Amino acid sequence: MKKFANMIIDKDFRISRIDKRIYGSFIEHLGRAVYTGIYQPGHPAADENGFRKDVMQLVKELNVPIIRYPGGNFVSSFVWEDSVGPVEQRPKRLELAWRSLETNEIGMNEFAKWTKAVDSEIMMAINLGTRGVADACNLLEYCNHPSGTKYSDLRISHGVKDPLGIKTWCLGNEMDGPWQLGAKTPEEYGRLAQETAKAMKLIDPTIELVSCGSSNTGMPTFPQWEATTLEHTYDYVDFVSLHQYFGNPDNDTEDFLALSMEMDHFIKTVIATCDFVKAKKRGKKDINLSFDEWNVWFHSNAGDNDTMKNRPWQQAPALLEDRYTFEDALLVGLMLITLIKHSDRVRMACLAQLVNVIAPIMTEKDGGAWTQTIYYPYLHASRYGRGIALQPVLNSSKHDTKGYTDVTDVESVAVWNEEAEELTIFAVNRDLKDDIVLTCDIGSFAGYDVVEHLVLECDDLKATNSADAQRVAPKCQSGTTVDGRTVTASLHKASWNVIRLAKR
Repeated sequence: MKKFANMIIDKDFRISRIDKRIYGSFIEHLGRAVYTGIYQPGHPAADENGFRKDVMQLVKELNVPIIRYPGGNFVSSFVWEDSVGPVEQRPKRLELAWRSLETNEIGMNEFAKWTKAVDSEIMMAINLGTRGVADACNLLEYCNHPSGTKYSDLRISHGVKDPLGIKTWCLGNEMDGPWQLGAKTPEEYGRLAQETAKAMKLIDPTIELVSCGSSNTGMPTFPQWEATTLEHTYDYVDFVSLHQYFGNPDNDTEDFLALSMEMDHFIKTVIATCDFVKAKKRGKKDINLSFDEWNVWFHSNAGDNDTMKNRPWQQAPALLEDRYTFEDALLVGLMLITLIKHSDRVRMACLAQLVNVIAPIMTEKDGGAWTQTIYYPYLHASRYGRGIALQPVLNSSKHDTKGYTDVTDVESVAVWNEEAEELTIFAVNRDLKDDIVLTCDIGSFAGYDVVEHLVLECDDLKATNSADAQRVAPKCQSGTTVDGRTVTASLHKASWNVIRLAKR
């Protein structure tokens, strides 16, 4: 028996104009993200600065608007002064978060040069674990002040005449986590973040600041952490951070693909908490959300723990190198749909991470670069998800899983690029057995016709890509039509779909 879903998309069902920074990513000094990832002097594909051009090309194809740096847990013991100046004079340090050796061969100015080369911007994280207000102010002065002061002139002496102009700054990382160096209570962090934010905005009032939220929804203080810390930081910050990773250790695909509902609940809870603080403080502004770490992460945990415990202090060891399956790509697609649906308040997000470390892009140390399964939903959303998010009215069959009830078989959102007169429907069929015929009423988009229907599907849910074979890659699907005001498409079982329409 055929299964059906129907949907209405209308120009008036606006969620928000999407901030392009929702398609951001993350590079941490962790594992092979930097060394043998984005940077490997002597590699056949390296440019004059040692950056791998094959990696740069794949990053540019993703059109990543902002990249969080340099951590992550790494930032809570980061001494930024070690990462600038003559490379030969930079000290090597024991990096405590990941028990690795940090050479500081790549630092602030080199990374700024790389982000410019890939047409991106930096979201800079500051160390509020082992350092504090003065160090944050000194770093901001180094990066953004034109000249004539101690730290701006220091930057100039390092050969960087123009300010880096970094506009987005994270006030620490996961500061409630007991694994974090310099972890804080909510009161401790709230006061420190408030005073740091206040001082930084005196130096550069144009910057945007992100206050640390809970490390994840499983933290015992969530969401009280957000409520307490925002009471201190509300007047000075613009965002609160969210972090969420999902895994499938029980090998229950149906339950795994329902986890986007957990992400949706997480976002709604943080929004409610932010609005509670706004009401309590009689505030005028909304605190927006920066979902600056999100992904699937669980495949490499055992090996990573063994490396850090038994073989510490290596330079750029292979850590967090999850090999992503096709079902992982489906969940990444569902998470992207969830972010787009909340784009009125989620104004920034970072797929964690970008290269080698829980990443869509992988490199062989002396070989090529290649794309994992999760690269493709991210590519499609970043490329075609620019414009106005539209809330569809969706009627879909549902199913229950071990952990969730009323899970829709079809999950979808639409994005209207008003200027280009293009409409994109993103849809996942998470039914593992049956294809579903989707009919979509697009009456307010008269004259629009199908440009292409991209689909990511594979008979093997555990299929992975490698340097030698792309078992999971998008293809064009025929048969999607527009008849009058109705789009009709077949959503194959367990598939990610991108239906692109444009005005004739």
